[in-house]
Amino acid sequence: MEQGAQRFAVKADAATHFAWIRTRLALERTLMAGVRTATALIGFGFTIVQFFQRFASNEAVNMRFPAAPRYLGLALIAAGVLQLSVFLVQYNRFVDHLWGPDYREVAGIQPAPSTSSSVWVALLVILIGVFAFGAVLAHWV
Repeated sequence: MEQGAQRFAVKADAATHFAWIRTRLALERTLMAGVRTATALIGFGFTIVQFFQRFASNEAVNMRFPAAPRYLGLALIAAGVLQLSVFLVQYNRFVDHLWGPDYREVAGIQPAPSTSSSVWVALLVILIGVFAFGAVLAHWV
């Protein structure tokens, strides 16, 4: 095999173009699944903190470890933000690969389109998660 040869021979035909589109849409679905998972983790962490904070304010309740729900909530919020951040990095690497020189002819669209709306949603969820983490950490809630 020649030193500078491509790993795969890519031919620009309709079947390859539609396979490229399916791969691109699968990537979007995967990112949106990550957004849903992160939203659930962030929301559940915030809810745990809120629930047990109100639960502990009842005089009849004697909690053995009153700070434990707060730490669990912070851990869940941090896990959601971290998970979505990793998803975004992986998503961007894969999109860069799909728009690379090997597949640009197959994509059929010149130049590469702007950022997807799912990326903006993911960034918004990360910001909400960071705010929720700060709010729980600073006892704003």
